[in-house]
Amino acid sequence: MSTITVPAQAPSVTDDVEQLRKAFSGWGTNEDLLISILTHRNAEQRKHIRETYSATYNEDLLKSLDKELSNDFERLVHLWTLDPPARDAYLANEATKRWTKSNQVLMEIACTRSSHDLLLAKQAYHACYKKSMEEDVAYHTTGDFRKLLLPLVSSYRYEGSEANLTLAKTEAKLLHEKICDKCYNDDELIRIFSTRSKVQINATLNQYNNLFGNEIDKDLEGGDSDDEFLALLRSTIECLTYSEKYFEKILRRSINKQGTDEGALTRVVATRAEVDMKIIKAEYERRNSVPLEHAIAKDTRGDYEEMLLSLLGCTDA
Repeated sequence: MSTITVPAQAPSVTDDVEQLRKAFSGWGTNEDLLISILTHRNAEQRKHIRETYSATYNEDLLKSLDKELSNDFERLVHLWTLDPPARDAYLANEATKRWTKSNQVLMEIACTRSSHDLLLAKQAYHACYKKSMEEDVAYHTTGDFRKLLLPLVSSYRYEGSEANLTLAKTEAKLLHEKICDKCYNDDELIRIFSTRSKVQINATLNQYNNLFGNEIDKDLEGGDSDDEFLALLRSTIECLTYSEKYFEKILRRSINKQGTDEGALTRVVATRAEVDMKIIKAEYERRNSVPLEHAIAKDTRGDYEEMLLSLLGCTDA
């Protein structure tokens, strides 16, 4: 499901480090060389490159990159070079620092990563910021947003394939009751979505559809369309049950006639290229009747465009 291409016989990590250092030397930076190396190495290889670079030159590769690059290209390179857990910690910390009610990055990280990956991200958060992700979420959010987000980032969901259909039917009825009463912030509703496994939640929502003849997201649209908490709740359910659809929507909204949201575009490509970008690309083309790489090429320029396309597996696009 990854879209990056990694050589069957990649150069040694020492060679990669030497080439990266060469890209920084002389007048200007060889961005093409940077892109050709970094976008064709997997997470483990990039980790070894960063470790070897630090040991060889006594400087963090990220600091070298940040000194040489700028703007959206710099941010894309930075996020891509980070280990996935450190990247999630970095994005989560950013989200707490500049929190707005419509910011869904924390929910996205909590709901689209596996339980193990979320735990690794929280451990990286501890190491990087000397406090917990839960602590910052609790401090920087209030009201219903805190009520939903705190248990989401605190969760360690069961990852197995078993689902209890009797429980699914019971909790489907409970969800329907709360939604009919417009109790969207109800403790029991939040408990279900913040603790149950994704398999169990899918079983519950299938029962919901069978029992009441309507998908839950349609019933949740009956609330105030300007209710930002309700929008977050809908996105939470989408991330837990159909994350590719959620990421397609983020990409579609980031590439539009009103201008490009480079922050969202960069985040989704950097975090999903090695995970499920092939599925997201297929969903994007199905929804928009145009390949994602064509939309990105039309809306971006220069080294930023080149690196995005390379991460999408379109080096020659």
